[in-house]
Amino acid sequence: MSVLEAIRRIWSPGDKVMEFATGEGLPPVAGTYIAPSLDLGRHRLLLSVLTVAALAVGPLAVAYGTAWAPPITLAPIILTSGLLLRLPAIGVVLAASAISAVTTLAVKPELAQLAVLVLVAALAVSLGNARAGVGVYGLRGDQALIELKNQLKATNQIPPLPRRWGRKVALQAAPGALFGGDFLVSRLEDSRLQLALVDVSGKGDDAAAHALMLSGTFGGLLASVPAERFLPSCNDYLLRRGEERLVTAVHLDLDLTTGVYTVACAGHPPVAQYFGGSGTWQPSTAAGIALGVTDHVRWPTVGGTLGKGDALMLITNGLWGPRADPDTGLDRILGEAHSLVREGFTETATLVKRVRNREDDSALVLIWRT
Repeated sequence: MSVLEAIRRIWSPGDKVMEFATGEGLPPVAGTYIAPSLDLGRHRLLLSVLTVAALAVGPLAVAYGTAWAPPITLAPIILTSGLLLRLPAIGVVLAASAISAVTTLAVKPELAQLAVLVLVAALAVSLGNARAGVGVYGLRGDQALIELKNQLKATNQIPPLPRRWGRKVALQAAPGALFGGDFLVSRLEDSRLQLALVDVSGKGDDAAAHALMLSGTFGGLLASVPAERFLPSCNDYLLRRGEERLVTAVHLDLDLTTGVYTVACAGHPPVAQYFGGSGTWQPSTAAGIALGVTDHVRWPTVGGTLGKGDALMLITNGLWGPRADPDTGLDRILGEAHSLVREGFTETATLVKRVRNREDDSALVLIWRT
């Protein structure tokens, strides 16, 4: 890299733009080019201010002593550069900070503060590198995460149901994750409720990006294709994409007037129905292969009726508990689910916290009729 190119990258950074060039009868070829950044003025002003501020600490320490201008003063300057600047510009601020830090050594060695500065500098470089990886700079990345979380929160809700019907949704991401790979899509039209509970393999943030993308697609399919074509359409979409992650789903089609429903299961834990008359939970026999594995697959539906006092429970395998096999895990959940009946189906979140696998995402959907 030439000196002029290095200066350009520092003073006039650009944004990578992906383009796909192709010709008649030829496959598309991906490439990138650098487009001028739209916030050059802000970038240049911030770089100038931080660099001057970093360079000023050394002379101030010489003039007034480290009591008035200690080396640790450089820490917020370095950290701000890591949050708001790009990697080449961060390097300039770090170089200016290093000059000032060395200057303060001649006044009074503050080895503990210098050690802290080294750690802060490493953190700033790590932040800049992480933001460069996604192409989002400054604090916009945090805002984007908040918007994504709000979008998932809105998606994972069931519309208000008519009188005599209740619903609860409880989702818990893996520890340390903002959101996970379990999601719900639903649609209420007149007196017909359709919903699908989906589990993307992986956990936490590792699966969240796939879950967010699929939630929009699956939600669109739920609203645009007949109920019997929902799982096949989802399967076709995943096969076209070449999805490498395992995706399981359970689809419910419920008539809120009569209580008649059908369920279809694609590699997912079975739906369980609570019968108010006998006070027992009964798992559905609906079963089928996971989505995106092979084409020309049929997922048979199993029907039933929800009477007064009955309920349906949909879960993901994060509720199995650590190292539990499906049969044992399901028995455990159905045993714990009796507490839901005693408390009027209102403590769904409590059940998830009590039985879930703390190393995986978990979800539980409950619909009941009174």
